[in-house]
Amino acid sequence: MAFTLTMPEIGETVTEGTIERWLKQPGDKVAKYEPIVEVDTDKVTVELPSPVSGTLKEILVQEGETVEIGAELAVIDEVAGETPADISLPAPDAEAPQRQEPTPATTVSSSSKSGSKKSRAGQGTRRATPRVRRLAEELGVDLSDVTGTGPGARIVEDDVRAAASGAESPRTTDDEVIPLTGIRRTIAQRMSASAFSAPVAWLAMEADVTSLVSLRQSQRDTFRDRHGVDLTYLPFMADAVSGALVEHPYLNASWGEDQILLKKRINLGIAVATDRGLLVPVIPDADKLTISELAKAMSDLGERARANKLQLRDVQNGSFTLDNTGAFGSLISKPIINLGQAAIITIEAITKQPRVVADDAIAVRSVVTICLSFDHRILDGNQAGEFLEDVKRRLEVFGSDTDIK
Repeated sequence: MAFTLTMPEIGETVTEGTIERWLKQPGDKVAKYEPIVEVDTDKVTVELPSPVSGTLKEILVQEGETVEIGAELAVIDEVAGETPADISLPAPDAEAPQRQEPTPATTVSSSSKSGSKKSRAGQGTRRATPRVRRLAEELGVDLSDVTGTGPGARIVEDDVRAAASGAESPRTTDDEVIPLTGIRRTIAQRMSASAFSAPVAWLAMEADVTSLVSLRQSQRDTFRDRHGVDLTYLPFMADAVSGALVEHPYLNASWGEDQILLKKRINLGIAVATDRGLLVPVIPDADKLTISELAKAMSDLGERARANKLQLRDVQNGSFTLDNTGAFGSLISKPIINLGQAAIITIEAITKQPRVVADDAIAVRSVVTICLSFDHRILDGNQAGEFLEDVKRRLEVFGSDTDIK
């Protein structure tokens, strides 16, 4: 009996996915739960496991193709009598507690009919994304007459526009063409949407973190021996931000045109730079975690993000974002708000600065700038300023008596 693997439904805002890499080829044996294909969505790249044991009979969508949710990806000749595993991805629940352990993510359908519907990529059209096909329909261009100049002869928008105008498809000579990855395209789309939809305001404050620097220096070796991860400044920042969000709920919100949604859970997104682009995995209920728990969660998410091992649940339902721009020496920055959130905060590089202390004395102190970009539709300057001042205060009280467990 033939078993058909389909593109999973993976979130309200996700409408399509791109086949990054087939892990099996036609004729290969595949075991139940064994990863069979990598799919890139606008959230993250995931490995879809096979719900049955059998032999991969046919690949319906080639690498690089983008198809909509529900499209058929491959046909597997399953082992007779075996019950397919139920490994469908649960729908995101913004209020329900999220498990820490990742689970396989896929949607499957079973079909033994020879006339089953193929994905749009397998209907005989040239290789093109849904967006390019829509453009072709709008301009009255027959894709079967278009020669693609994109990677793998994929038809890109410039090819369609050139065909519509009667010109030859654009080709380059001296320039190097870098095709967009799924993540880079998503970053471009979401950042543009955020920048052009929200009136963004910006604030920055300095915090004296001399005591925090001393605390970390005195505890970092013991902490590593006890917990198996490095003690960076980021979990302290996450602790300060999460605590402040509890007291300032409008920072943990989103805009809904005729309403403001205050989110009850503080799901802190942590920006992670990877070779594939910037990812923002999420720490659920960050305000309920200790410094050591935050440090371990950040280390785990960071490692899996860089190794391309994040699951969809790791990047869903973020309510506020923290970025460690100081990691590469930045002293001040103006970040773009993650789409659907009210604000984003950055921690810059900690530097030694002369400061006036008690009795007008001059002393060398460890100083850090914290920067906040916020949606002025949701927040006014006084609300944003009070929140940033609260974060500053919390950073400045870390010291030798802080219990980091």
